[in-house]
Amino acid sequence: MPMSIRTYADLTGRDQSGLGEQVAEQHARVRHRLAGVRRVVGVVSGKGGVGKSYVTAHLATALARAGQAVGVLDADFNGPTVARLLSTDPSERLRIQGDAVVPVVGRDGVRCMSMTYLLEDGRPLTFRGPEHDSFVWRGAAEAAALREFLADVAWGALDVLLIDLPPGIQRCLELCDLLEQPPEGVTVTIPTPESGEAVRRALRAAADRGVRLLGIVENMVGPEFPGDAAETLSQEFAIPVLARLPFHPIPDLWNSLATRVRSAS
Repeated sequence: MPMSIRTYADLTGRDQSGLGEQVAEQHARVRHRLAGVRRVVGVVSGKGGVGKSYVTAHLATALARAGQAVGVLDADFNGPTVARLLSTDPSERLRIQGDAVVPVVGRDGVRCMSMTYLLEDGRPLTFRGPEHDSFVWRGAAEAAALREFLADVAWGALDVLLIDLPPGIQRCLELCDLLEQPPEGVTVTIPTPESGEAVRRALRAAADRGVRLLGIVENMVGPEFPGDAAETLSQEFAIPVLARLPFHPIPDLWNSLATRVRSAS
C-alpha cells in the first residue's frame, strides 16, 4: 500500500503539536531580529577546505575597517572556526540580555555568533536524542540551530551580516527558507577543476533558489593548485572574479575585496 505523508501545511484541522504556529512564530522572530540588517551575504562553496571561513573573517575585518557595521554568523556547526579567526576568546560564554543572546565582539568590532561558544573545548557537536536514529533527525536539529542563531541573537543595526556556510548547499537552502528575500552570495573556490566542479553545483542550486551571486573568490592561487576554476565559473555564471588570493595575500587585496563587495549593493 502506498504511503500518504502529509506536512504541517496540509493539515486542515488543528493539530495537537501546533507545529504550523510554531514555524510561523519562528519566522516572525527571524524577521524581527534581522530588521536592522541591511544585507545578508552567505559565503558558500560546494567544496570543503577551500578557505570559506578564512575569507569570511578577513572580509568582515576589511569591511569593518572601512566603516561598516558587520556581523558574522558561523553556520558551520560541526567545524566552527570563525571565532578564532576574528580573534575572539573561544572560551568566552554568551550573555543573555532580555530575550536575546548578545553576540561576542571580535576584531575591529565585528559581532560574532558561533557554535564555538556553546561547545566545550575539543568536544564534538551532539544533540540530545536516540543515538540509533541520529541520522534521521540530525539534519532537522541543525536547521533548527540555524533558525535559533538568526532569531535569538540581538544583531542590532548592521550594514552586512556575513554567514559562513558549511560545505555543500543544504544550509544555504535552509537560509533561503528562513529569510523574506534570498540572501546575496559570495563563493570561494581554489583553482583546480575538481573544486570548480563542486562549486559549480553549489552555485547552480543557489542561483535556482534566487540567491544573488556577487562573485567568486579564488583562494590558494599558485603552482601548488593548477587550474582556472574561477575564470571558468565566472564566464559560465556571468559573475565577476572578486579576488585571487595567493597563499600569503597582502592586506591591499582584502581592502580591494571589501570595496568590490560594498559596491555590489
